[in-house]
Amino acid sequence: MKRIDVHLDFISPYAWLAFEQLPRALEGLGYEASYRPILLAALLRHHGQLGPAEIAPKRDWTYRHVLWLAHRQGAELRMPAAHPFNPLALLRLAWACARQGAPSRYVCETIFRHVWCSGEAADDPRRLAALTAVLASERDPAGDEVKQDLRAATDAALAAGVFGVPTFGVDGRLFWGVDSLPMLRAHLEGDPALDAAWAAPASVAQGVRR
Repeated sequence: MKRIDVHLDFISPYAWLAFEQLPRALEGLGYEASYRPILLAALLRHHGQLGPAEIAPKRDWTYRHVLWLAHRQGAELRMPAAHPFNPLALLRLAWACARQGAPSRYVCETIFRHVWCSGEAADDPRRLAALTAVLASERDPAGDEVKQDLRAATDAALAAGVFGVPTFGVDGRLFWGVDSLPMLRAHLEGDPALDAAWAAPASVAQGVRR
């Protein structure tokens, strides 16, 4: 059985849509998903990028696009009252609830729904307190141990080559974005056509650099 590392940040609507779609996209296949909440801002900083919501035209497109995708896949999605927001409290809460090395799907889904299914502010202190009570974490989300778990997961993702969320890692290959789910399925099915696609970057010379 293959293990898939699911790198996600609750700030990303694409991560929510991919998370929600994953069981259907891989239906009938044997796999184990390990959910790895990480800090997207750290990936962007490492690669010298701005987030989509920090570029005005891209921000507008992102919100239109994810609402359309949600409609097409039958997923619930309501934009939070403000976006982007600081996701650290939510990421740390997920790791505070982690058992056997990673947060469960239930924990991640509960936090995703807090952000993307309410239409309210994701970082509202009263809502965060209520969410924390519902999840009843065994560890303190503000504790040093939990903070270190989040840092370690983010550092491990960077070391593996992860540059955005959602990213699915399996067998040393990374599949980025909600639209990569068919490729992920093809990999798990052993589709030989994927090998040719995977080798393609090595045959393309680096062109203009800025």
